[in-house]
Amino acid sequence: MDTGVKRNTKRTGDISELRLMHDLVRVGYLVSIPFGEDHRYDLVIEKDGQFASVQVKTGRLRKGSVLFNCFSSHTHRGGSACRMYTGEIDFFGIYCPDTDATYLVPIGEVPVQLGTLRVTPTRNGQCRKLRWAHKYLLYQGMGAVGKEREDDVTPMALEMPL
Repeated sequence: MDTGVKRNTKRTGDISELRLMHDLVRVGYLVSIPFGEDHRYDLVIEKDGQFASVQVKTGRLRKGSVLFNCFSSHTHRGGSACRMYTGEIDFFGIYCPDTDATYLVPIGEVPVQLGTLRVTPTRNGQCRKLRWAHKYLLYQGMGAVGKEREDDVTPMALEMPL
């Protein structure tokens, strides 16, 4: 259904960055923002004297999994181009509005093009080779209710190494 409203990807990205920064600070990270727009990362996080770069992505819930792109794409006069983040960042920080949750995923634990975090069990009962979202959960809100709970912070988020 075409509503005639153009999707504002910049605004969507800004919301994801803001939510991720909020949740990172909430669980004990220091957060720095690089000056300018020409960096391969959106944030720098620090904990216990260790620094790491984070690229923020907006996740979308599809068939029980949070999906997010593991690349950047740009359109120029010569056409569009995609660029992977391999070797350029330490973590993907994902905010998924559908789950009202943020996730912090080491880049080495996701494929090069599309990251998936499984939220619900599969219909066929498959358990092997799944990347469970709860393993990377940074903070879980209460969705449409609009009230967050302090007890939703996972121990993993508090102890995640850089």
